[in-house]
Amino acid sequence: MLTRDACLARDAADPLAPLRAQFAIEPLDAGGVIYLDGNSLGVLPKATIDRLRHVVEHEWGVGLIRSWNSADWITLSQRVGDKIARLVGVGSGELIVADSTSVNLYKVLSAAIAIVAADRPERRRIVSERANFPTDLYIADTLARAHDLELTLVGDDEDAIDRELGTGSKDGRGEDIAIVMLTHVNYRTGRRHRMTDVTRAAHEAGALVIWDLSHSAGAVPVRLYGEGDAPDGAGRGDPRDEDAADFAIGCGYKYLNGGPGAPAFAWVHPRHLARMDREAWRQPLAGWMGHAAPFAFTPEYQPANGIARFLCGTPPILSLAALECGVDTLLAADDRTGSDRATSDRSGPDRDGPDRDRLNALRQKSIALTDLFIALVESRCAGHGLTLVTPRDVDRRGSQVSFAHATGGYAIVQALIARGVIGDFRAPDILRFGFTPLYTRFVDVWDAVDRLVQVLTSGEWREPRFSVRAAVT
Repeated sequence: MLTRDACLARDAADPLAPLRAQFAIEPLDAGGVIYLDGNSLGVLPKATIDRLRHVVEHEWGVGLIRSWNSADWITLSQRVGDKIARLVGVGSGELIVADSTSVNLYKVLSAAIAIVAADRPERRRIVSERANFPTDLYIADTLARAHDLELTLVGDDEDAIDRELGTGSKDGRGEDIAIVMLTHVNYRTGRRHRMTDVTRAAHEAGALVIWDLSHSAGAVPVRLYGEGDAPDGAGRGDPRDEDAADFAIGCGYKYLNGGPGAPAFAWVHPRHLARMDREAWRQPLAGWMGHAAPFAFTPEYQPANGIARFLCGTPPILSLAALECGVDTLLAADDRTGSDRATSDRSGPDRDGPDRDRLNALRQKSIALTDLFIALVESRCAGHGLTLVTPRDVDRRGSQVSFAHATGGYAIVQALIARGVIGDFRAPDILRFGFTPLYTRFVDVWDAVDRLVQVLTSGEWREPRFSVRAAVT
């Protein structure tokens, strides 16, 4: 039976519960605030406060420009990138932190277009979903126009991409597709693609694949080298090369807890990096930090080898330091799952080691939290016009739950916020709630639904003040 006491008991038995102490969440608890928006902005880690103070007062204040060497600022982008690599199943030196998600997508999509233009110039289409995050579509449309390509947007049903690729057919459909560009977990609905299946199908059709991990990195297991078709937490066989993605990007301020506007990251498959090295390929934003020898100050550009070529300008040290603290909150889960970091070979992709154990533990709690929320809303809020739009199948679900309300989505969210439950709204009708297993408790889920019941049964959401649109929804 679902009761508040049962939720408290689950929290008491939760092996991940001590990880909540990493976050500066006590003021929220004291004010009765329940935060269910970590899928949009993660909670502040306590370590970030001290780290930024140290960087500002000592590394900047005392070390000044010497800290590029003495505090090793110059390698911070790569060091943080190596930590994020452990969360997405790739190797050290393959992923870099830089710029924003939009800028990184521009860079990797440009790289993919260049590869296709050289190898298969007859392929003229970029395929994505109409429901993809708008910035991804804007970047893709801009580059498609610049390179005389066609951007095809398919529906967001489960089989739309397969139909476009011609999966399982012999009619030649998909032969003109150059690139498939998708977001792993949809920002509105929380629907999660089967990454390996889609990547394999795209490769079989002859297309390259770009994944946006903004709503999945740090929230669900991500295996860019492939993970088979087993359900979450099950064993998987050895990945095949055709299962491996080509490019990926993602942001640092959601489940990675890097703070507002945190830098983003980019990953490129080593086979593409090796080719870029051979051909001295330059990415379209060829800034000085992506130069092979930036402090040689030569007028001619020579790209750095490997993933470093995807750097552009001077790295934002304060933001990078904050992001590193956020990523460390996820790596700390090793201690709660009995993992031994020393057993993991960091020189290559950690497909089956401690990092997988950690993310599987977080994922299992994420599933439990989202299952509980769905069950409580549907049992306690029936008759109030809420329709679940997030998949019930846990293998197709990220770490968020979205309900639609035809007339009052925005107002209901605002009324909830007034009652201390912070979720968010996505047009035209989505109430969106994120469940970050590092700090969200089962009793938070119960209490949030209890307040939702009060908002709906009282009708207070119909008050005019809750319909006044703020700049950010």
